[in-house]
Amino acid sequence: MKMKKILTFLIVVFLLNSCTKDLVTVDYSEINPSIFPQSEADVQAMVMACYYPLRGSWWDGINTTSERGLMFCLDATTEILSGKYDIQYYGHLLNFHPTDELAVFFYDWYYNKISRMTLTIDQINKSNVSDEIKTKAIAEVRCARGMLAYNLFDMYGPIVVAPLEVLLQPTVEQPLARMPYADMVKFIEDDLIESTKELPEPGANEFGRFNKAVAQMMLIRLYLHEKQWDKVLAASNTIIGYNHFSLDDDYVGMWGLNGAKTSNEVIFAVECDYEGTSENQWQLMALPSNYPPLGGWATVQSTWDFYDSFEEADVRKTMLITEYTGTDGNVYNRSNPGDVMDLGPIPLKIDPDDQRTTSLSTVDIILYRYADVLLSKAEAIANSSGPNAEAMELVNVVRRRAGLEDKNIADYGSLSAFNDLILTERSHEYWCENGQYRSDLIRHGKFVSRCIELTQSPYADDNKVLFPFSLKTVSEGKGLFIQNPGYN
Repeated sequence: MKMKKILTFLIVVFLLNSCTKDLVTVDYSEINPSIFPQSEADVQAMVMACYYPLRGSWWDGINTTSERGLMFCLDATTEILSGKYDIQYYGHLLNFHPTDELAVFFYDWYYNKISRMTLTIDQINKSNVSDEIKTKAIAEVRCARGMLAYNLFDMYGPIVVAPLEVLLQPTVEQPLARMPYADMVKFIEDDLIESTKELPEPGANEFGRFNKAVAQMMLIRLYLHEKQWDKVLAASNTIIGYNHFSLDDDYVGMWGLNGAKTSNEVIFAVECDYEGTSENQWQLMALPSNYPPLGGWATVQSTWDFYDSFEEADVRKTMLITEYTGTDGNVYNRSNPGDVMDLGPIPLKIDPDDQRTTSLSTVDIILYRYADVLLSKAEAIANSSGPNAEAMELVNVVRRRAGLEDKNIADYGSLSAFNDLILTERSHEYWCENGQYRSDLIRHGKFVSRCIELTQSPYADDNKVLFPFSLKTVSEGKGLFIQNPGYN
């Protein structure tokens, strides 16, 4: 509850600032450290400000379930999501341009938040609070910075990370180049490794705040991205070794009204409420206006190709809605899709929250789960020492929870066959969660070919594994900031 209260305060201050020119937000980067922070409460307020861009909010929360959020944008580049306009349309065709607002939005809006976190670390270090308070607070900030930096790196490749000495001279204009690739990877890795040393053990933290397993989970994502299989194994085994997490018997129930808070599978989730401290807008995005009893805007659909890739008994497709009777009395399904299922089923995933009193939902936004650890370990084993019984058993553990029969390692003895199985399982397990399936396809060289197979898009090429930067960003770099290939 402390976190919710602090975030609510920050939102109120922001909203007041947006409406009244005489009221300004507290800018921690401009506060004299001899005055603030001076107490543990001051430091905690600064830490909470670093969670702020990672929450769910249409305006400025990168994990919003709207079109301005990671899940929506990234899944729309795969067979999981599709649509008829905006990022869900041109993203689905891999038809990005530097002038597409939502394609460039994430970098333009969030890269400076990394600078804010760097300054926050410096200000905490300079404060007069105890070393214990400092180290614990900095661990949370570094985990937040590592998480945000990874997400931008995954989308755009290496980004600008301003060094502290530059940030401490804000009046001096100094264009900066993007980090070299290896330095970018090390920057993210260092943040996450260092944060694991001081973050609390799993279960010892408040819901929605970081612990050691969250940082290790982000390291798994980074190491998968880099195909550093030995490190994927090490991080996976570390999380398994906590003996805290287990698969939830009820896959669908994890996305119930209180599912994330009660599930022992959830490693990290963004807590949501009706007040908009952190918002879940997914029912608005996915449900048609005539969906009873409370509809939405039907901004996005899944694809029938994706739905057809599931085995018949797979419980993970339960909330891919293939039929409903609308408030107009008509039955909508694949045979009678109207304009709400003509591309695919409704990708609801979460509880419809029929009793919600606003357009928002209290269903928490799950980002990382224990199932990801098991499938990541299986992939690492197969790609480091070849597919074997141990790797297949990890896959089968996840499949059994989905109500499916075991796969036989004899049928997936080649690495390509096993990796294809992993890709399928990952798409079925994590659809409409955090958008990681895009990175999975890229890692295995299937991202562009899958798009062409699905859409026959003439725009899909290897350059589209990265998003473009805006013309404004490149221009402000004064020749030092180099656009991604294929977008000049």
